[in-house]
Amino acid sequence: MSRTALRAYLFDALCVLLMVVIGTRNHKTDTGLSGILFVAAPFWIALSLAHLAPLLQRKNRKDPNTYVVWGYTVVMGMLLRNMVFNRGTAVAFIIVATVFLGITMFGWRAFIARGATT
Repeated sequence: MSRTALRAYLFDALCVLLMVVIGTRNHKTDTGLSGILFVAAPFWIALSLAHLAPLLQRKNRKDPNTYVVWGYTVVMGMLLRNMVFNRGTAVAFIIVATVFLGITMFGWRAFIARGATT
């Protein structure tokens, strides 16, 4: 795994953590470590799979596409949350998670890219 790919994975995982911390605080749910980990787990699993998939391919080992990582994290995270972790996936939550993760995952990349060109 390249340094760029590792940085992308860590920053994306931080985006998920930020979404979970803000969400649990706003909804006054379990804001302890176990509560945060339980809410973040399905999204971290999905994120990890999205980042690892290109590395496991024998040909064209490239860093994962941001759109793929974002989409896979949201879709698979919601499916895992609902089917494996037995948690709700209300339409409002899907919308908020999709928008928040999109803004933060693309945002940090744009911020770093802008800093690299100046």
